[in-house]
Amino acid sequence: MIKYFAIVLTLITASFSTFATPFVAGKHYTQISNNMVPSEPKVTEFFSFYCHNCFNMESQYLPEIKAGLDKKITFDSKHVDFMNSDLGTEVMRALAVIHELDNKEALKIAMFGAIQGKDNTGGHDHAAAGHEHKSQINNRDDIKNVFAQFGVDAKQYDTVADSADTNKKLTMWRQQQVTYAVQSVPAFIVNDKYAINLNEMRSLDDIIGVINYLALKQ
Repeated sequence: MIKYFAIVLTLITASFSTFATPFVAGKHYTQISNNMVPSEPKVTEFFSFYCHNCFNMESQYLPEIKAGLDKKITFDSKHVDFMNSDLGTEVMRALAVIHELDNKEALKIAMFGAIQGKDNTGGHDHAAAGHEHKSQINNRDDIKNVFAQFGVDAKQYDTVADSADTNKKLTMWRQQQVTYAVQSVPAFIVNDKYAINLNEMRSLDDIIGVINYLALKQ
């Protein structure tokens, strides 16, 4: 079962205030490993194409978050394996294929839309009574139909999806999901060392601020 993370509603109408005091370990973020600080600071988003809040994050908030990050910080995305099923693995492979293509953002939105409904980018209440969407993704062929709309033919898709590199990538995502104790999504991991506590974030500026602070922290 997919586990959903309730993004604080004030993100929609946040005043973009910043914390008056430094970010506090154990409150605003949690240290999840003793990894050395990497030479290139980075932030990784763990998400799922099945997660409603992840769709909202991708379509409404991530562009501003990315734009506010220090130029030295790289951004990456990884798909969780909460489903533990053949279909879940195929959807994970879809993200791995997207990583190898040019129109990454458009393809991610298309995958979200195929699974959740194309009208789901408006930030409405997905939990409302009667609010249901039937996924168009039931197998790899359905996924390839989405990619075909962006000029990716079936052979090209299969080549990347079934490659050794993709298999290694999925293995790493699963291992990191466990290592970093990712139990809800979206989740942001900074430098493979710190997990952001989104429950304590009052605005997008707070998210941007804590990522910058931790990523550049020595």
